[in-house]
Amino acid sequence: MTTEKTTRAQALKAEPKSRTTARTSATTSATAGTATRRKAAEKSGEHVYDTLIIGAGFAGLGTAIKLREAGVHNIAILERAAEVGGTWRDNQYPGAACDIPSNLYSFSFAPNPNWSRSYSGSKEILGYVHSLVNDFGLGSLIQYQQNVSRVEFEEAQGIWMIHTDNGKVWKGKAVIMASGPLANASFPNIRGLENYKGKKIHSAQWDHEYDFTGKRVAVIGTGASAIQIIPELVKKVDVLKVFQRTPAWVMPRPDFSTSDLSKKVFAKLPFTQKAVREALYWAHESMALAVIWSSPVTRLGERLGQAFLKSQVPDPWMRRQLKPDYKLGCKRILVSNDYYPALQKENCELITWPIANIVEKGIRTSEGIEHRVDCIVFATGFDVPKSGTPYPIHGVGGRELAKEWQRGAQAYKSINVSGYPNLYIMFGPNSGPGHNSALVYMEQQIAYAVKGIRTILDSNLKMLDVKPDVQAKHNANIQKRLAKTNWNSGCKSWYLTEDGFNATMFPGFATQYAAQMGQFDLKAYRQVPVEVNA
Repeated sequence: MTTEKTTRAQALKAEPKSRTTARTSATTSATAGTATRRKAAEKSGEHVYDTLIIGAGFAGLGTAIKLREAGVHNIAILERAAEVGGTWRDNQYPGAACDIPSNLYSFSFAPNPNWSRSYSGSKEILGYVHSLVNDFGLGSLIQYQQNVSRVEFEEAQGIWMIHTDNGKVWKGKAVIMASGPLANASFPNIRGLENYKGKKIHSAQWDHEYDFTGKRVAVIGTGASAIQIIPELVKKVDVLKVFQRTPAWVMPRPDFSTSDLSKKVFAKLPFTQKAVREALYWAHESMALAVIWSSPVTRLGERLGQAFLKSQVPDPWMRRQLKPDYKLGCKRILVSNDYYPALQKENCELITWPIANIVEKGIRTSEGIEHRVDCIVFATGFDVPKSGTPYPIHGVGGRELAKEWQRGAQAYKSINVSGYPNLYIMFGPNSGPGHNSALVYMEQQIAYAVKGIRTILDSNLKMLDVKPDVQAKHNANIQKRLAKTNWNSGCKSWYLTEDGFNATMFPGFATQYAAQMGQFDLKAYRQVPVEVNA
């Protein structure tokens, strides 16, 4: 941990010293009274937090760090599991790793000079998440095994009530939804799924006790998780059958181990690691020209992808099966050096016939062949909330967010929704990156949420609610821009709803997203002050 990071972490662990009068009054509830009184209030359900954070993954922990830096200490993090980590806690399947370089897939304010590889595995990333808790003293804020069942706004008091499965009700002036878009594993809607008598494993719910040695195994899916799982499974199983619905664009992965010298230089001279991060950022920004919009750079990227496929797959028929028939960027681009070689192993079979149904002993494809297997691995992704919410959320007047999002999720600047005051959604609608690090976008969202919460506390507001016409205008502009992107060019992807509405991606550079989030315009919000009794 760098000296700069140590100093900041120590400052966060300590109680805040004198600040401006406004900030002192805003944090009085966090510092007044004894620990005994606070615990009693929490136990009785009377304690009202300045901010409640749902989820202890990257977004939740990063928000807590920045809130405390801004003088907001009366906060709690509600985590449904018994451990922090979010996506990286849940996704521990064989070969799990990030497809963004480690020096870019980490917080700029918490650099890690000790990454072992340019693209780190999930266990190392999970270790980094744990280090955030330890280095910034967040452990006391986290309430484990608090699975949220309902969130509702109490309009008279301007308080959010978060109900958890264990019957507890948490109260907060503001709420950060940091549960993430990839939090809930989703099994595919395949006829006969319930009839299968063999072993079923989802990539995000991996069974580490199951022995694949000598087994006949099917993998359904050829997306980001599957291309990491398949090269590992093919080493162990007797037979591996890979069921592909749509081939993906696959690019080489420039992965290499980090030298001890590099680690020492990064630790002693933090500006060197910052320079590397900047270089990676701008390199990924340039990829937007190929991924987001159709351009000569897109066609160059397609030629590179085809050349990589040809170099790794000599058989013309297999190349034909693996060649995408859609524009680069329309679906997620995958990176792997060992996926194509794994498909060509003697014990591996690529099946491109559509799945008709799942039967008692395996999978039947549309041409009538039954593929009998001992285990089916579902690398089929997540239930991404494009048109719903992970739990019921009720706003002003009892309105329900899931109903309002039935035809596609919409928000103001991806983070606020009209009628749901003081609620901030991390990775909300149209905040998804197609070319750069998710954490670059996340840091901008965190900074925006902190500005909003400080405004609520400093101005003693009951409600800070984005105006409906402002939200509508913002989304009309977003959808107009999306219409010109590769994502909306005709292929079917998890970015879109069933009727083609893109509620997921941001149509621009990460730099443009940062500019959008850097402007906090109070005139865009309805401000309702707390009523002070005479």
